[in-house]
Amino acid sequence: MGATSNSVEVKVKSPAQNVVFLLIRQLRPHQWTKNLLVFAALLFSLNKVSVHVVGKSVIAFFLFCFVSGCVYILNDFADIKNDRNHPEKRHRPMASGALNPALAIAFGAFLLIGSLLAAFYFDRLFGAVLAFYFVLNVAYSFKLKHVVILDVMIISAGFVLRAIGGSLMIGTPFTPWFLLCTMLLALFLAISKRRHELHLLQTEKGAHRKVLESYSPELLNQLNTIVTSATIISYSLFTFTSGRTVQLMWTIPFVIFGIFRYLYLITITNKGGSPEKVLLEDKPIFVTIMLYVIAVAGIIHFFE
Repeated sequence: MGATSNSVEVKVKSPAQNVVFLLIRQLRPHQWTKNLLVFAALLFSLNKVSVHVVGKSVIAFFLFCFVSGCVYILNDFADIKNDRNHPEKRHRPMASGALNPALAIAFGAFLLIGSLLAAFYFDRLFGAVLAFYFVLNVAYSFKLKHVVILDVMIISAGFVLRAIGGSLMIGTPFTPWFLLCTMLLALFLAISKRRHELHLLQTEKGAHRKVLESYSPELLNQLNTIVTSATIISYSLFTFTSGRTVQLMWTIPFVIFGIFRYLYLITITNKGGSPEKVLLEDKPIFVTIMLYVIAVAGIIHFFE
């Protein structure tokens, strides 16, 4: 009686496939949700939307993703030693030793040049904003992230540049109120991130990020109190005085709940270190954002 054996074919990635996977992972696609802010201008211009405009917004989104990915490459390259002491960041491609740093830098340079050339081709002002975004973040990675207070302000500026870039790409004027709201909300997320890092690293806070030695939970809580209050007030004024329909005031409760929910997460559950994870993993936050987008789109469609 013969024995029948079932052979199982196991697919193993080739070295080239593995390198490509590591390079894509190095760009941190899980953080690309931050670049969704470039669609904000499109959301508030739905009454003028077209296939061409949507296409340009999508291009702007991916160009910001690629350039921000280049920033991540530089940042991880500069922070290899520190990241190896971090409980989570030590698993990143370069910090773990899986990806050759020289290869990552070469790939980043090629991607950066191609992205900036494409940006200037579509719109010179957009290209200038994207280039300034890169320079600002490089300065942050190598110097400004060690300057207390200024570090979170630079993070906030990055979000404002995304919003400006999205507006320039589709030729939609942006209002000062909208940019102010963007800046304050980004400050809130950056301060919350620092608070989470303090909690995560506890007594070894200076071993990873030097600037954490200058922060305390009490200071960050006070900063968040100021920023959250200013954000809610600014957004409320935006809905009434930006020249848009006053019916946008009905979206204020979504903003208040979203901010309060995030405060709950960072103070009670000690989350908030990665806003992109909170967006995808916390159902109340995700549902609130979806309802906000639907509400804004509906109000603009029916009242403007």
